[in-house]
Amino acid sequence: MIAIIDYGIGNLFSIYNGLKRVYDQPLLVTLDGVASLKDAAGIIVPGVGAFDDCARSFRPFAAIVIECIESGVPVLGICVGMQLLFEGSEEGSETGLGLIPGSVVRLPKTVRVPHMGWNNLAIQRPTQLLDGITERDYFYFVHSYHCVPRDAARVIASVDYGGALAAAVQRDNLFGVQFHPEKSSKKGLHILRNFAAIAQGT
Repeated sequence: MIAIIDYGIGNLFSIYNGLKRVYDQPLLVTLDGVASLKDAAGIIVPGVGAFDDCARSFRPFAAIVIECIESGVPVLGICVGMQLLFEGSEEGSETGLGLIPGSVVRLPKTVRVPHMGWNNLAIQRPTQLLDGITERDYFYFVHSYHCVPRDAARVIASVDYGGALAAAVQRDNLFGVQFHPEKSSKKGLHILRNFAAIAQGT
């Protein structure tokens, strides 16, 4: 199964329903069922809202998720779920997981905040998560802060919004997307399908 972590934050049912369309075993996992994450083929960390709220709510899940990542389980962070993978955010004072060195900073003053709408990606390097995705495909974004990894090689796709910003990142079996695949029509479902294939080792 692929676990979607229910830590009280995020578009859980949008993600669940999107994943259900491309994969037959999604499971919403609350803190009561956190031990089941050890049996997951893949894990999705959603996130909507303020960084500090998400970081505090996610903290009880952090140790077991890190354990799963270290054991090779693919993990996908979405929106603030991606930002939690970094060390911290200008939006607040809580620390992130620090799994990808770097920080989360506010969007440039030269652009409208939040960044809300459809944008295409500039693909930086091949990765299974983006198989079948081209730079003509559009995805739905809504965010006021963006991730800046210290190692630019972690960026697998960028988006042009007041400059090139990280739209998707990867470190081995750890993935993050700033956009919302569950709200990005057929191409968003395609990315969820790709993640399910990664989780199943196909």
